[in-house]
Amino acid sequence: MPQTDAKYMVAQLDEVDPVRCPCGFSRRAFATPDNAVATMHYVEITEDARVHYHKKLTEIYLILEGEGYMELDGEKVPVKPMTTVFIKPGCRHRAVGKLKIVNVPVPAFDPHDEWFD
Repeated sequence: MPQTDAKYMVAQLDEVDPVRCPCGFSRRAFATPDNAVATMHYVEITEDARVHYHKKLTEIYLILEGEGYMELDGEKVPVKPMTTVFIKPGCRHRAVGKLKIVNVPVPAFDPHDEWFD
């Protein structure tokens, strides 16, 4: 275990407890009060993903498994493994299909920055 003054963090995502999110279930690494830079999430997208947006966060998705589409400001964009998507603040979005993704929110994820119409 690193000392508290270490200049790095390590997370084992398969050991992080999943939490419910608008897209399904997310395992969130590096979501600590002293980290405002970025977080990394392993997300299992379910069929009931909800359209949402962020006012501050930019999100970068990397599709690992499954095929479906991203709904981005009403446009349907097909996705499959190794597709990456850069989602700017204000873009209404959701993933459709059973997908497993990595999501990198920048700055660090803030649960108060999830908005629904």
